[in-house]
Amino acid sequence: MSRIIVGITGASGAVYGVRLLEVLHGSAIETHLVVSEAGKMVVEHECGLAFEYLASLAARTYHADDFTAALASGSFQAQAMVIVPCSMKTMGLISQGIAANLMVRAAECMLKEGRKLVLVPRETPLTAIHLENMLRLARIGAHILPASPGFYHLPATLQEAVDMVVGKICDLLAVEHRLFKRWEGPPANDSG
Repeated sequence: MSRIIVGITGASGAVYGVRLLEVLHGSAIETHLVVSEAGKMVVEHECGLAFEYLASLAARTYHADDFTAALASGSFQAQAMVIVPCSMKTMGLISQGIAANLMVRAAECMLKEGRKLVLVPRETPLTAIHLENMLRLARIGAHILPASPGFYHLPATLQEAVDMVVGKICDLLAVEHRLFKRWEGPPANDSG
């Protein structure tokens, strides 16, 4: 069984983290969840959901300040970690190697062990500092996947736009899904 760590920070865009948990919950993946205190508040404010709902979607949850948790060790066998949404504070802490909480420490472990780390920032506009932190992380192996849905699949609802981003996360995790219609090129021209 695969294990994936999901982190949810206090950045706007909590809907992406919630939807990812829902998709993974319906799969054979064992999900381990860390939500910051700010993340809990944003999930409640933006999605109207309590932390208990998130916890029900994960195999195990951890307090963001618990440095004794298994996730704080590189010996914890997780295939990937996704922080969605990833605040610029968390991005900066990971970029600088400052393990200020369990989420950042777990991300650091993923990097040092050569495992997949996916960071989903939802910030706009971006400063040069944000961009430099992202570049630094990309250079050492993190995947930066901005919460920017495509529109080539012609989403009719906000949920379809959210599913596009979550589908792209699933693609990086090698998780099968049917969250959006993939681009197949323009319609064939029958006139010629």
